[in-house]
Amino acid sequence: MPRTALSSHGDLVPSAVLALLGQRGALSRADIARILDVSPATITQVTKEFLAKGIIEEQASVPSAGGRPARLIGLAQDAGGAIGVKVAAQHVEIVTVAIDGEITSAAHHPYDATADNAIEELCTLLKTQLSQFTGKLLGIGIGIAGNVNSQESGIVNAPTLGWKEAKLGPTLRNTFGVPVLVENDVNALAVAERLYGTGQRYNSFLTVTIGRGIGCGMIVDGALHRGAAGGAGEIGHLPTAIDGPLCDCGAYGCLEALVGQKAFEQQARQAGIITPEQNITDLLDQASRGNTTAQDIYKKAGYTLGRAIAGVVHTIDPEIVVLLGEGIDAWEHWQPGFERGFRSGQWATRTNLPYVVEPWDDDKWALGAAALVLAAPFDSRNTSGGQGKLVRERLNTGATLAGVTP
Repeated sequence: MPRTALSSHGDLVPSAVLALLGQRGALSRADIARILDVSPATITQVTKEFLAKGIIEEQASVPSAGGRPARLIGLAQDAGGAIGVKVAAQHVEIVTVAIDGEITSAAHHPYDATADNAIEELCTLLKTQLSQFTGKLLGIGIGIAGNVNSQESGIVNAPTLGWKEAKLGPTLRNTFGVPVLVENDVNALAVAERLYGTGQRYNSFLTVTIGRGIGCGMIVDGALHRGAAGGAGEIGHLPTAIDGPLCDCGAYGCLEALVGQKAFEQQARQAGIITPEQNITDLLDQASRGNTTAQDIYKKAGYTLGRAIAGVVHTIDPEIVVLLGEGIDAWEHWQPGFERGFRSGQWATRTNLPYVVEPWDDDKWALGAAALVLAAPFDSRNTSGGQGKLVRERLNTGATLAGVTP
């Protein structure tokens, strides 16, 4: 059993209430408190504020065990929504998300993040999406594989994309005149996991992504942990091997340089399993066909990853580890090594710490970006800064988007 699922002090409790109403439909306050494991007094206060702002509305009454009928509450149809964007090296995912976390539209666009006009091209892609948005737009969330000094500043350093001190947030705000929150994509994914996924049931957990690299988002005591400059969770760059291979970050022996996609392909080519023209897809095919050398590559990587995450577990003390990402389609080959490394790397008292492997959909990246906006109005720790305040004002006033044309 998890510890307190959502403490009364968790920054994301109000967002979780909205997500729950979206997933389950109209509920009584007592049911919300029970499902989210929050005190009835907290739910009463949260729903009182939501009713006053028109975000939720009272609906039918149902019989109650206590005698007096319980009033059901549900989301108001026009409560608002957000745009979420995942920026990758060669493509952009853009989704429209309602306040309850439901993706109402999604679009995939080819994109060259290394181009000199990459940010301007992103603005062009967004104009089309924004011109089709109806209702109350609370803001735009951007998730990107790189370091973001703060969600409010939106200044990005992303070596894999060739971005250095890129003024992503300021450019988008000046172009569209709406709040824009920018965050590391795995951090954004952790927020979405807290609101809409396995993380709903836990107050502290790790979200670990496997793919081109290795990422980690940390929810601690109900809120995203970013660190002093947004760099918390960069476990892909944990020093793992003495005199190990060169990592894209410029250091040697990083975890990512050992178990990232590029490392897999290099090891497979050296072993003669795939040709220089083939890639990770071909390696997975070989492993699935029973090639023991290919399977050993995954097994060794799984062991290394498991040991590394065990170290993070000792540091953060989470209730659960959530694993997901593009590389999860090969989990059956990762799992034997991971299980051994993860369990052997922990104290005897923690060897039963659960982990869960979630199915992957590329839209989850963009949903995570939108979740930054949808959680911002309830951010008591001011993680989202002035931009979060603007989102809150738009939620309270019902601001709409006007004047954006393709």
